[in-house]
Amino acid sequence: MKPAPIVHDALSNDTISHGFFTRQGGGSEGIYGGLNCGYGSNDEAAVVMANRTQVANTLRVASDALITVHQHHSADVVATKHTWHPTVAPKGDAMVTATPGLALGILTADCAPVLFADAKAGVIGAAHAGWRGALSGVLEATVQAMVDLGARRDGISAVVGPCIAQVSYEVGAEFHATFVAEDAGYANFFTASPKAGHFQFDLAGFVMNRLSSLGLGQSHDLALDTYADDDLFYSYRRTCHRDEPYYGRQIAAIALGEMKS
Repeated sequence: MKPAPIVHDALSNDTISHGFFTRQGGGSEGIYGGLNCGYGSNDEAAVVMANRTQVANTLRVASDALITVHQHHSADVVATKHTWHPTVAPKGDAMVTATPGLALGILTADCAPVLFADAKAGVIGAAHAGWRGALSGVLEATVQAMVDLGARRDGISAVVGPCIAQVSYEVGAEFHATFVAEDAGYANFFTASPKAGHFQFDLAGFVMNRLSSLGLGQSHDLALDTYADDDLFYSYRRTCHRDEPYYGRQIAAIALGEMKS
């Protein structure tokens, strides 16, 4: 079975290829079954490499042109003109480039992957927006880094990929307090949980809210729940609830081709 990434018209262009890849395809087995692209998952490294090669082939770039960063739930953005080996990947939670032939990949298993493109300017970006990164400004930092490379804010399109949905994301009172301490209005992204003293958090809604304040040309949410769909997505929280030893990661990636004259 070949990968069958989810795509969005807002990012579709003659010079840009992208995809929110699911578990479909790949050679991983067992709890990693499918297209696991995370080297940090304890899956066999050679299998992960082969899975990433499938992703690169789908995006029509060289296998070593698909790059990811060492994600650590920050607002750090890496602007790059070149590739690197996964074992020496820089720390960060977003990447931007204006270099044709590169594919920027974000690994997730409930956090929100966000892909960005200014097709006219020839600038792309990819961000890992877990709650920590989103709250600390990774989306804003990614857009600014794209602007620094020549993108226009009103020319940027952004799409939020599959992530854990509010109905699946129960959090405690301390989590809620962290957000409300930052901005009382953030209480709007929480609803009461059936469990006393707990809440349901709307990660995608929060990410979309942050994007809406950035003056972008357009932003969209795929509204797909990683926790609820075991066939298509890996989920950290689902793994915890099942008491499984570890989990795979799906990849969202965007690649820039040669600009048309």
